[in-house]
Amino acid sequence: MSQAEKSQAERVRPSDPQGSRHPLWTLGLLRSEITTLLRRHRTYALLAVLAAVPVLIGIAVRIETGGGGEGGEGGGAGPAFLAQVTNNGFFLVFAALAATLPVFLPMAVGVVAGDAIAGEANSGTLRYLLVAPAGRTRLLLVKYASVLVFCLVATLVVAVSALAVGALLFPVGDVTTISGTRIGFGEGLVRAALTALVVAVSLTGFAAIGLFVSTLTGSGIGAMAATVGLLITVQILDSIPQLSGVHPYLFAHYWMSFADVLREPVYWDDLSRNFQLQGLYVAVFGSAAWARFTAKDITA
Repeated sequence: MSQAEKSQAERVRPSDPQGSRHPLWTLGLLRSEITTLLRRHRTYALLAVLAAVPVLIGIAVRIETGGGGEGGEGGGAGPAFLAQVTNNGFFLVFAALAATLPVFLPMAVGVVAGDAIAGEANSGTLRYLLVAPAGRTRLLLVKYASVLVFCLVATLVVAVSALAVGALLFPVGDVTTISGTRIGFGEGLVRAALTALVVAVSLTGFAAIGLFVSTLTGSGIGAMAATVGLLITVQILDSIPQLSGVHPYLFAHYWMSFADVLREPVYWDDLSRNFQLQGLYVAVFGSAAWARFTAKDITA
């Protein structure tokens, strides 16, 4: 056993086998898993890329408009809300989420979810996690919970970075909703936080798919590539008008419904459909991941 494997085994092994059944031990395992995930250099790199996207968008808009209060001709092009950024930097939060959600955010989640189980198997630490005894079901739930935490952290990184850049480069103030009404900046911040939460929830179904793929192979890179490849395929299918009949069943179809949070009042129809669809994907692929993982032969 290598030193790294010993450290991993010691990190998850309880001093009392009976204590492993205690809920507090499960919380300790979850805390350890989240800490390990957030301390990885790969995680830092993914979050840095996500934080850089709002910076690049803000600088590009600033250069294009010269910091003026109007977007100029063609200002409506690009991600949603981009035309409003020059008048109110607060809208950079929504523009950045609209720009990152189709590709960057889910790709980051796909990397983390795809590596959750397969990465442990590839490094040889999976069997030591299982003899802790963590239990396969408990370990799978902890892994998925840590991926969900990453979904929320990644979304908040984009939103906070966009808010900071928007406040630095553009004026901020009261927010004009999509419905044409005006709300105070404080309420706008609440809407922005709610939007980030909606985006994080929108990624839960894809995270479950990534976790399922991760149980199918012992190669972390292979699982990550397959998960990201599936994302690209679904995005292509969702953009083909001739396949409109299947669009409502694709996990990415309602992702952009987060914009309805900025309506007055909030328009919940598409948001509810999105939540229901994500719940369905979590149930189906979470169950598939459990069935596969609990029957998987762990030999390395």
